[in-house]
Amino acid sequence: MNRVEAFKSIAEQARRGELIFPTNVAASLKIQRAIDDPDCSLETASRLILTEPLLAARVVSVANSVAYNRFGGAVANVRTAIPLLGFRTLHSIVAAIVVRQIAGTIIDPALSAKAQKLWEHTAHVAALAHVIARRVGNVDPDTAMFAGVVHEVSGFYLLSRADHFPDLLDGELEEAAVAFEAPIGRAVLAKLMIPKAVAAAVESLWCGLRVMPPETLGDTLILANDLAEVASPLDLRPAETIRQDASEIDCAIGDGTLASILEESAEEVRSLTAALLG
Repeated sequence: MNRVEAFKSIAEQARRGELIFPTNVAASLKIQRAIDDPDCSLETASRLILTEPLLAARVVSVANSVAYNRFGGAVANVRTAIPLLGFRTLHSIVAAIVVRQIAGTIIDPALSAKAQKLWEHTAHVAALAHVIARRVGNVDPDTAMFAGVVHEVSGFYLLSRADHFPDLLDGELEEAAVAFEAPIGRAVLAKLMIPKAVAAAVESLWCGLRVMPPETLGDTLILANDLAEVASPLDLRPAETIRQDASEIDCAIGDGTLASILEESAEEVRSLTAALLG
């Protein structure tokens, strides 16, 4: 089986819903479904989150970030963190854990390095999307962060399957990943029960154009992706081209500019990125 055939095989499995995830993803998705329930109480959410130590630590970390704890005062436990974050942000944090878990079984060192770089990119995009939505657009910031967290889920899934399809490494993985991103991405987003509005925003990355200033969730996600300090290792553009493109992005917004807003929000982006990275 050559490289193209391997990708076609993965895409066909995804189309049929035959996705292969690590066993711990099921536990995280169970938590996600529980906190999505409108009747989920603070006590129930706290108890569920404490069953996953990594998730509990990430919840407290994000609660202590500048984006959510602007007035100081350390948050020391999950039960205190949840009301500060809200259940929508909690949903994003659980999704971040799921995304990491999908690529958590990678054995090949080169693939593992790509997955780590992809996660750094993801965290930057999620933090930027949150700030851009809050300061620039008419988009809910927590939904924008959630979209940023899941926007590269197809890339993580491909990397997780590459260990089982050695021919994926014959040539440029990135080129093939782009070719099969959409069908695999749609299947993974559906399996993870990503809301339609967020899935549509992720799809805009595959075929959309940047709109300035951003008007929709998709616009916000595209802009955050283009501005991210860490580029995706699956991006086919040369690093210098990516940096130059990002440096040229600006527009007038209200009494200021996008560049000035991002400069003012740099610490917020840094703090939230670090919290997501753990």
